[in-house]
This record gives sequence, C-alpha cells and structure tokens, in this order.
Amino acid sequence: EVQLVESGGGSVQAGGSLRLSCAASGVTTSSGCMGWFRQAPGKEGEGVAAFYSGTSGIYFADSVKGRSTISRDNAKNTLYLQMTSLKVEDTAMYYCVADRWPCVGFKSKLTSGRITDFGYWGQGTQVTVS
Repeated sequence: EVQLVESGGGSVQAGGSLRLSCAASGVTTSSGCMGWFRQAPGKEGEGVAAFYSGTSGIYFADSVKGRSTISRDNAKNTLYLQMTSLKVEDTAMYYCVADRWPCVGFKSKLTSGRITDFGYWGQGTQVTVS
C-alpha cells in the first residue's frame, strides 16, 4: 500500500522559512516521479516543485522559483521542500504527490491538473504565512 505522510508545516511570518517533509512507503523517491502540490481555498491548485522524468527532471513553479529547493534522501525514502522568503500567497495545504514510472503526464499535472489526477497523494500539511 502506498502511503505519503507530510510534515513540517506551520504558521510563519512573511519572509520566514519552512522545510516540509514527505515520508514515503510503497513508492520510492529514487524511482518514478514525486513532488509537491498545494491547494488553498478560493485558489487554483498548483504544483510547487517536483522530480519528474525519472530522477533527471526538476520542476519549480514560477511563483516559488529562486526561493524553494526540492531534495530527497533516498536512503530514508523521504522528499523535502525547503521554502524561504515565504509570502502570504504561499498559504495553502501542501500535499506530497507521486506517480509510478513512467509517470505519464506527471509534469503537465503540475501545471494544469488537480490533485486527484496524480496516482498518489498524502493528507497534506498546512502552511500559513502572515
């Protein structure tokens, strides 16, 4: 059974930083595709950052590019999202999402899809910036 468990969210002031973690089981950070997708009330969901095309491709949303870093610890099968210079508009529920290889359409889902389009997603961790 696939499980994705997010942690690390919380309330921070604008300009602050957070590191989100996704502990995965049933899927691996070293295979397939995995990333972060966020949703907020009244806003369109969007991909934030992800590894795609196996292990070679890295995606960042334009809104977070330059102030976010995605990383993975394959030994721990854990995915991370380090966010700095947080803005109020970053407030959202952040979900860990994944597809198994060959991850058909994974990148497109990040830009125009919905969380239910992904093969797997976690319960989310709330990030609130004020």
